[in-house]
Amino acid sequence: MNPGRRKPPRQWPPRSGGFALLIVLWTLVLIAFLVLHLTASGHTEIRIADNLVDNAVTGAAADGAITEAIFNLSSPQPDQRWPLDGAAHLLTIGNTRVVVRLENEAARINPNLASPVLLEALLRAVGSDPDTARRVAAAIADWVGTSQNAQPQAALLADYQAAGLNYGPPGSPAETLGELGRVLGMTPELLAKLRPHLTLFGPADPDPATTDPVVAAALAQVSQQNQNGAPVNADQQDVQTARIIATALGPGNARASRAAIVRIGASLPEGYVVLAWGNRVD
Repeated sequence: MNPGRRKPPRQWPPRSGGFALLIVLWTLVLIAFLVLHLTASGHTEIRIADNLVDNAVTGAAADGAITEAIFNLSSPQPDQRWPLDGAAHLLTIGNTRVVVRLENEAARINPNLASPVLLEALLRAVGSDPDTARRVAAAIADWVGTSQNAQPQAALLADYQAAGLNYGPPGSPAETLGELGRVLGMTPELLAKLRPHLTLFGPADPDPATTDPVVAAALAQVSQQNQNGAPVNADQQDVQTARIIATALGPGNARASRAAIVRIGASLPEGYVVLAWGNRVD
């Protein structure tokens, strides 16, 4: 060996291999995360789709239960009909259980048709003092156009403006019970007391056989004021107005509620008329 010659420098392996390995590992982690996210999203979408199907099935069962109740009330055999007493009737439609209740809509007071005297009696029955009951009953009659001593529209508008309101009574039937909250003198608390005893689908005179104690008290008060003592609704017809409420419990704990107001009687062209149908009725 020649001592005058130098050894060539030692060549170390490049370090880029470790960096490339890290990139590969991070790429695999990212891919695994994306796969997990897509899988979870797919499961979520499947659950959402299942819930939508369960809700649709349950809602359809509730609608079917109301239809069955209408057919029951239309039965030519009166003794086979369900009474309008609010009792629960359990039906099974497919895999869905439905509880159906039927109430007599004529057992409530219709503010669009009732006399101011009856409205005043109802207001007193829910706790209003005589003066408030008289003023609010007259204001309701002005609002729905049934007042027998209606003031000129300009005078009514002036009364509302004096109370800080920028509107006046339309003089036409209310379309919703909530509309009565705009009546002069009406408060949210008073309307909340009245609402369970009101309907927009009942006759002018409620059924005297009502099981609503507040309506019964109002009718008794009006009957005492009548000289002949006759009941308010002396003329009974073969027509019933029923409030049908269906509450369904279906697959996957899905729940659905439906309500309908139906007028039923042999004198009607189809035997019945659906007045309202939906998740709730006013």
